Amino acid sequence: MVYRERLENGVKIIAEQMPSFRSVSMGVWIGAGSSYEGENEAGISHFIEHMLFKGTTKRTASQIAAEMDGIGGTLNAFTAKECTCLYAKVLDEHMEIAADVLSDLLRNSKFEPADIEKEKGVVCEEILMVEDTPEDLVHEALSSIIHGNTPYAKPILGTEESVRSFTREKIRDYMDRHYLPDNIVVSCAGNFSREKLLDTVRANFGGDAAPFQKAVPMCEITKKRAFKAFQKDVEQVHICLGFPGYSIDDDRQYALFVLNNALGGSMSSRLFQNIREERGLAYSIYSYPSAYTDSGYFALYAGTGEKQAEEVVKLMLLELDEILKNGITPEEFKRSKEQLKGSYMLGQESTSARSNAIGKAELLHGKIHTEQEIMERIERVSMDDVRAILPYIFDRNRICGAFVGRMSQREKDIEKRIMEW
Repeated sequence: MVYRERLENGVKIIAEQMPSFRSVSMGVWIGAGSSYEGENEAGISHFIEHMLFKGTTKRTASQIAAEMDGIGGTLNAFTAKECTCLYAKVLDEHMEIAADVLSDLLRNSKFEPADIEKEKGVVCEEILMVEDTPEDLVHEALSSIIHGNTPYAKPILGTEESVRSFTREKIRDYMDRHYLPDNIVVSCAGNFSREKLLDTVRANFGGDAAPFQKAVPMCEITKKRAFKAFQKDVEQVHICLGFPGYSIDDDRQYALFVLNNALGGSMSSRLFQNIREERGLAYSIYSYPSAYTDSGYFALYAGTGEKQAEEVVKLMLLELDEILKNGITPEEFKRSKEQLKGSYMLGQESTSARSNAIGKAELLHGKIHTEQEIMERIERVSMDDVRAILPYIFDRNRICGAFVGRMSQREKDIEKRIMEW
């Protein structure tokens, strides 16, 4: 059972009781991610996420780690384009400790100048790690061009230049604008009583309200063809193709999920079977949808040898031609729906998965769909629904391509093939 509460200061609570479990997972969701950052703030949401673990007025960094280890719990965080999340998973008897640690990180972090300077080096190394990981870099490149000139085009990590510019004052200013009660959701799933959870959250996250005006960043997918290439002296060529998609709560998203499973989202998919299994031209090849509050995109990826890269791109585009012409088969449709239902249900069989699902949904669009509702939305997808989205998804005038590898005539040939598709 999922239920909502709201504290007097505006903090929202979304919780699901799962009494058959012995764990409790709790997340603190803040509506602050890379898409909310100003011109000179690139990467500050992610940097703050790091700094929250560097010590508070109550605990040193080592004490934070020792306290969670001492109860067998886990504590972590992540930053995305639309949110930041701190989360913990503990035995149900330690729920109050988890809430206390999470609120301490959120409210009492010290942001010592010496720690800020040290963490700049850590985050800059993380940025360089992406630069040295061509598969990550090509996805980042695709995101940057498919989102055009909108805030969603910015990398979550920021740049070395922007990270080096962060100060305690800049961090505090950003948090004063975004880390406010009305912009925070506390999610919880597991074995707990409703009354104890409410008392625990109120004790740790209650307090004074603060005025908050949420700014909604513009998210729009480019309406023209685009291509971006990065020179990297690596053995493989990494290629991404990008197309328009749908927002998180658009019903057509479910037809896209079915299409994705048939095209490249599974081991039985066309791309995997044709290009990897039958021809042996790539080890890693797949497709995936990315969805945000107001928009989304659909991407295809392949990592392959330099000599066969153009052939792989040709085959990927031929699969798109075939699907545009004839759609997916009834067998693919049935298999994709069953796979979608199974992967969804199996993915919900943990308190952390449920806490993440309901927390993100509550923060980003204030609406929670039950497992039954999700299954019904999957069941409602028809072959006609999948056919109906094909002209929009695979719009030849809006194809985007990203390339990471050695620059050569092959790179030019790949760009030409993609842009002329």
